[in-house]
Amino acid sequence: MSESGRPRPARKRLLEAAARRFYADGVSATGIDTITAEAGVAKMSLYNNFSSKSELVLAYLDARHEEWLGLYRARLERAEGPRDGVLSVFDAYTDHAAFAYEHGFRGCGLLNAAAELAAGDPGRDVVRAHKEEVERLIAGHVEELLPDRPAEARATAEHLAFLLEGAMARAGLEGDGDRLRHARELAATLLDRL
Repeated sequence: MSESGRPRPARKRLLEAAARRFYADGVSATGIDTITAEAGVAKMSLYNNFSSKSELVLAYLDARHEEWLGLYRARLERAEGPRDGVLSVFDAYTDHAAFAYEHGFRGCGLLNAAAELAAGDPGRDVVRAHKEEVERLIAGHVEELLPDRPAEARATAEHLAFLLEGAMARAGLEGDGDRLRHARELAATLLDRL
C-alpha cells in the first residue's frame, strides 16, 4: 500500500521486490516466482510490465543507478565547492552502504549484478555506463580544482575513481561502510595536496 492507502502499481511493486531479492540473493538465484510472490502480484502482471526477466534486470539496474544519483544530488546540494563535490560522490556511496539491507551490505548492487551477467549482456553496459558517469562526475569536480592542469585533473579523477571502487569492493566483502569512510578520508587528503 502507498501512503495514501491505495495499492502501489504492480510495476512499482515488482521493481521493489526485484531490488530486494536481486541484492539479497543475486540475479541468477532469484526466479520470477519469487519476485511475483514477494510483490504480491500474479505472474501475468510481471509479463504485462516486463517482456522478460532480462528486461526486469535492466529496469532494476536503471533504478539502482537513479537511486544513487539521487543520493549524490542530495549530497551535492550541501557541497561548498569542487572539493566537496568530489567528496559528495564518496558520501553517496557511503549513504548507499548504510541502507537497511535484508542480509546486510554486500557491496555495489550494480557490480554484483554485472558479475552474474554474461559478457555482452545489455545489463553490463548499464553498469559500465554508471561507473563511467561516476568517474565523469569526479572528473568534473577535479577539473574545477585544476582548471589549468587538465592532464593532472584526468589522472587524479581516475585515481579517485579507483580508490572509490576498491573501497566499495572491500566494504562489500566486510559488510559495512568503514572502508568507504576511510576512502573518503584518503580522497580528502589527496585533494588537499593538489
